[in-house]
Amino acid sequence: MRTKSAPAAAADEANFGPAYFRRYYFNRSTRVIEPLEMRVRATLIATLLRQCGLAVSSILDAGCGIGSFRAPFAKLLPKAVYTGLERSSYLCSRYGWVNGSLVDFDPGRRYDLVVCYDVLQYLDDRAAAKAVANLARLAGTALYVSALTVEDWRHNCDQTLTDSAVHLRPADWYRRRLARRFRHLGFGVWVRRGERASLWELERPVAAVSRAPKSSRPVPDAPLRPRRRPPPGR
Repeated sequence: MRTKSAPAAAADEANFGPAYFRRYYFNRSTRVIEPLEMRVRATLIATLLRQCGLAVSSILDAGCGIGSFRAPFAKLLPKAVYTGLERSSYLCSRYGWVNGSLVDFDPGRRYDLVVCYDVLQYLDDRAAAKAVANLARLAGTALYVSALTVEDWRHNCDQTLTDSAVHLRPADWYRRRLARRFRHLGFGVWVRRGERASLWELERPVAAVSRAPKSSRPVPDAPLRPRRRPPPGR
């Protein structure tokens, strides 16, 4: 695993030190997420994967912050081992996370589920592209991605609370890159191409997924495996 240079580490502490997390996470009047919201989001992810018949025994929370997903996933997926990855030395010291960057994190293994929530917008285009490519190496089965986009900034978020010191890109910038190795199941959940996801045709958000660029060669999808339905009258 690569280590950060001294200037990079100092920049991280300046940008993601105690003051940042006090404002956006600990202060109830200015924080950008609520515990209930994160529990609902974790429930959505776990339920969708369970509905598709995809087992999860390991989770990587890439850019885990204060670990808002850890407790909900512990209840929803009790057999899954949770790993938090975080670039902030302050949070790693406080919570015991693995210190590293999604851009080049290389643990030498894959995780059944990788969560990347509100991380990619803090990276410039080059670093974000590398991070998305690394997500494809880290996620063995499924991936959840959420990042602030141009469209979100204009139409969806509360600009008085949301951190504006980010790199805003169109949603399709992410979709094109993710579609090279993943299929979109909906609500930000993607499944690795080649995985057998139990979905009926009308459950698949085909129209919502952008096609990968012509230069990419996505892995062919595995055949869909419809869920077994009970016989009539059962």
